[in-house]
Amino acid sequence: MKKVNIIDVAQLAGVSVSTVSLVLRQKGKISEATIEKVNAAIKQLGYVHNVAAANLRSSTSNLIGLVIRDFNDSFCVNVMASVVHYLEKQGYMVFLGHPQDDDQQLQQCLTSFTQQGVAGVIYLDANHRLASIPALIAQCPLPTVIIAESTVSSHRDVIGRDNRQAGNQATRYLIDRGHRNIAYLGGTASNLMREERLLGYRNALAQYNLPFREEWAPVCENDTENAARLTRQLLEKNSKITAMLCHSPSAIIGCLNGIQQVGRTVGKDVFLTQQVSLIGFEDMMHINLTSPRFTYVSSSSEEAGRQAATLIVNKIKEPTMPAQKIIISGELVLRESA
Repeated sequence: MKKVNIIDVAQLAGVSVSTVSLVLRQKGKISEATIEKVNAAIKQLGYVHNVAAANLRSSTSNLIGLVIRDFNDSFCVNVMASVVHYLEKQGYMVFLGHPQDDDQQLQQCLTSFTQQGVAGVIYLDANHRLASIPALIAQCPLPTVIIAESTVSSHRDVIGRDNRQAGNQATRYLIDRGHRNIAYLGGTASNLMREERLLGYRNALAQYNLPFREEWAPVCENDTENAARLTRQLLEKNSKITAMLCHSPSAIIGCLNGIQQVGRTVGKDVFLTQQVSLIGFEDMMHINLTSPRFTYVSSSSEEAGRQAATLIVNKIKEPTMPAQKIIISGELVLRESA
């Protein structure tokens, strides 16, 4: 059977080969009627456009390299799905790299990207301890966009989360509902997201002339048993606590367990002294299958992915475009836990 080529498509559609090429590349001013004829011919003949060969001929690429450091990080995984979705809508494909925390593997990853001819790189940073990015990413010669969960210092294009706003928004919501004794649980002492959220938490307390108590914001490893133990200790020593901000999914699960251990329940009624209101910072679907469902400040992972996809395409088209820093605020999603 003869292999169908672009000439066959042009003949069946009754147009020139250059017109078919423009339709395939989504370029030029082509009428909708002509586009429909070309697409109908493509479908009828079963023609498959060889994008790689076309890119090679035109010295362009529709490949984007995506580096993800941590597949256990829910924000990174959700952003990755969003990036892929929005890049595919724009005709790009994603070449994935997973170097973890190894600089040698990161070098190999970037070398592979170059060999595959990627047009740009998106780096998904999941390091919560450093405000800097790897030198290999900082010096990458390709258009590069960084997506970070906490503040990073870089001359590259950066899309980040507004953790300070998230902590402030969650705390103000609880205060407005009548809570005056609010704790914060989770995150290690070196965690930058914790530091930023605590700044928002403390600022909200100060706005309402409420004191910040260091002992009400204990650090906690990413471990449910540790979170449960600390929650129990907090509530046994401070029975006036009526609400808690939970740094992570494990903190929420641990809080729920610790609250039950001291004979209290999770709920939003501040006037029922046995209830404790909980607010998290991620949309954790497996937790929201429980009752009550948890109130949280969203991570806006889909929007972060959309912004990154848009920005990297713009950088590829206009390499001299000044670097941007886009900070995305989360949305407070109200449910039964607060």
